Amino acid sequence: MARRYFGTDGVRGQVGNSPITPDFVMRLGYAAGKTLVAREHLKEGEHPAVLIGKDTRISGYMLEAALEAGFAAAGVHVILAGPIPTPAVAYLTRALRLQAGVVISASHNPYYDNGIKFFSSSGSKLADAVEEEIEAHLDEPMGCADSASLGRARRIDDAAGRYIEFCKSTFPTELDLRGLKIAVDCANGAAYHIAPKVFHELGAEVVTVGAAPNGLNINDGVGATVPESLRQAVLTHGADLGIALDGDADRLLMCDRSGELYDGDKLLYVIARAQHKEGRCNGVVGTLMSNLGFEHALKRLDIPFCRAKVGDRYVLELLHAKGYKLGGENSGHIICLDRHSTGDGIVSSLQVLAALRTHGESLSQACSDLVFYPQRLVNVRMNVRFDWSVDSSIAAAVQAAEAELAGTGRVLLRASGTEPLLRVLVEGQNRDQVDMLARRIAAVVTKSSGQ
Repeated sequence: MARRYFGTDGVRGQVGNSPITPDFVMRLGYAAGKTLVAREHLKEGEHPAVLIGKDTRISGYMLEAALEAGFAAAGVHVILAGPIPTPAVAYLTRALRLQAGVVISASHNPYYDNGIKFFSSSGSKLADAVEEEIEAHLDEPMGCADSASLGRARRIDDAAGRYIEFCKSTFPTELDLRGLKIAVDCANGAAYHIAPKVFHELGAEVVTVGAAPNGLNINDGVGATVPESLRQAVLTHGADLGIALDGDADRLLMCDRSGELYDGDKLLYVIARAQHKEGRCNGVVGTLMSNLGFEHALKRLDIPFCRAKVGDRYVLELLHAKGYKLGGENSGHIICLDRHSTGDGIVSSLQVLAALRTHGESLSQACSDLVFYPQRLVNVRMNVRFDWSVDSSIAAAVQAAEAELAGTGRVLLRASGTEPLLRVLVEGQNRDQVDMLARRIAAVVTKSSGQ
């Protein structure tokens, strides 16, 4: 069944345009509430309960109120957590034994976008079947439970403190961060009042960046997708390391004292390599976008590796299928199932820091065995109605590029699950060739799509 609203990471779009409007989000809350009520098989008088968290976008206030109204109309109790990271919602949903968690966030997108994503009671993304059931209820007229059966709402005041303690608990108790100066870029997002405290309470001297949200500046020139602010903070303050999160703090990028950046592939390798040394890495899941050099480095360590479709939900599904504990994307979504049920930027950074502290290495030393193939990724904006997968011109351009690579690289085209973009990736041994081929294919896509 094709889903009309749910993408790879919930429902997302520009605020004020369908589907991110107050009326739709209220109906979404009601539809999700109806799904929960039907699935929970509650006794008379019982209500399922959900946690709602959000990032720092100004539209979060409006959408939070709409969701609350929809859930209450369906007879679902609501706990409002305020601005907290996406993985904090996953953790608190599980810790408080709630039926679901909801995050109002568009992650790394600009402030004028927003989205709604759901977690199950176990703190994992909803199964496709549940999302399809919610969509089915969206086709029905919105009703309202009788007055005696309406849901109630309350705020939880210590959500941030609970999550801070959880993050710290994932760092080995015999280690600390004393003697380290760490620059922490919070992207003016959901972790602005959390991430600096985690690292400070573990002993680090913290330099904060992007920790003054105003509702309009989330991801604006800061955060994991715009790493220059972090680099400059590290170099200016003489920090030992830099840590950058995105707007909802489920994505991670790091920087060493020289200003060199480390993406998700490199950081995942640092964790996997340390776990391998300690005899506790049975395999790693990457994605179609993971660098070939990353795969080859794991192979040299005899660490099994497999690729999932792009999207942390698909990484998670393959982790469960394989029985592995470690996976992630080069974009910085890293999942450490021995520590959390979902990707978590703060928790993942702590696992990198633990690896470095345990083995007495710097980031550059821990990554010295990695030799990455040059990659060029070009994002091409497309008309949403254009089906690139059946276009003969695009297929011919891809075939020509693969012929030129002659088995020394690869070409990957994939549609973004969150934006009207086609991502063109070319990877190979020669940087100039890779760049030329990626731009050539992107030009064909642009012409064919009529943009």
